[in-house]
Amino acid sequence: MQTSTVQATELLRELGAEIIPHPGGTLLAHLDRVRARLATWGARPALQLAGLCHAFYGTDGFPETLLPLDRRAELVEIIGTEAEAIVHAYASCDRKATYPHFADPASALHDRFTGDAHTPPSRLRRDFAELTAANELDLARLDPAFRDRYGPDLLTLFSRFRPWLSEPAWEDCRAVLGSRPGATRQE
Repeated sequence: MQTSTVQATELLRELGAEIIPHPGGTLLAHLDRVRARLATWGARPALQLAGLCHAFYGTDGFPETLLPLDRRAELVEIIGTEAEAIVHAYASCDRKATYPHFADPASALHDRFTGDAHTPPSRLRRDFAELTAANELDLARLDPAFRDRYGPDLLTLFSRFRPWLSEPAWEDCRAVLGSRPGATRQE
């Protein structure tokens, strides 16, 4: 395991992630499964670290905050600027405002903390899509009720995200959520 991964895991433990309940066990267990799923997809180390740390600032779907935004520098010191930028983008995303148009390269990522909107570069858009898929697929894989309730909507979402997902991520989406006729990669 990389030094950054070990240090991030230690910080997560210090901040209580291994005792915070989360679907499928604890928040720390979920975060590590997301990191591992990204690794199986061949994600680069920065994205894997972001997967492990994606809930540090809370998310639109999980409001528990481990580290306040005014302490971002502490996370940067452990996981680096690139991984922390992915974590921040994921945590700050206003999903309701962002998801419907996210596949459009010119669409904005809406920040739930500030109310601002900005157009992320292609690499961050890809990272965001992969992290979103890894996070939701972990929940869908572990919880049949979650998959039954949200699976069709998630498959629709990831079908829209398809241009931004790697082939392994897309195949995992289809394997966990089922396939949708006509859902093909748009180059």
